[in-house]
Amino acid sequence: MGSFSDFAQHMDWAGFVSLLLTVGAVLLCLTVHETCHGLTAYALGDPTAKRQHRLSLNPLRHLDLVGTLMMLVAGFGWARPVPVDMRYFKHPKSGMALTALAGPASNLALAYLALLIRALLLGLYQRSGLPLLLGPVNFCGTAAVLSLGLGIFNLIPFPPLDGSKVLGVFLPDRVYYTLMRYEGWGTLLLMLLLWSGLLDAPLSAVRSWALNLLLQGAAWPYVLLT
Repeated sequence: MGSFSDFAQHMDWAGFVSLLLTVGAVLLCLTVHETCHGLTAYALGDPTAKRQHRLSLNPLRHLDLVGTLMMLVAGFGWARPVPVDMRYFKHPKSGMALTALAGPASNLALAYLALLIRALLLGLYQRSGLPLLLGPVNFCGTAAVLSLGLGIFNLIPFPPLDGSKVLGVFLPDRVYYTLMRYEGWGTLLLMLLLWSGLLDAPLSAVRSWALNLLLQGAAWPYVLLT
């Protein structure tokens, strides 16, 4: 009992709780992102994700180990891609673009929703002073930042990221399908860039700019309550 008591006394509980909140926010952002890819593809006629049980809010179905670790460490990362068969789409390139865009769009929407809830909880905290509200406030703030980071990172027009599929609508078919064939090399290059830190500054700058805009647009629940 003595050793456990010593462990409990020296444990950084605030840091542990912060880590749990971050992990929960990462799982939420990645799950929403990939599920929305699958739902959009399904709506456009592709049943592949549904057949492989990827239309799910179970985060274990979507996690990629390296991408999840990058989300925790750098705030930018990826999940295990939802399988998409563009041959099911009536218009393959535009269908693929819409499916790809659904992921980042869902992250932007999630970030705004998280900031709205955060503003509401902050307003309630100002009125009540209940310290129990601070945990959810911190979770919503973390989820908003990570969701924005995930969405912005995936909009980079470089294969295999979602932005490359959106860019593909404007490319000739020959160039588009050539890029698709080299997605594996793109993944390797992106990992090297992320580990080198070369993308940190520009991605963080864009995320901060977007976060400030969303904060301004999501402040009204706090204003109404205070």
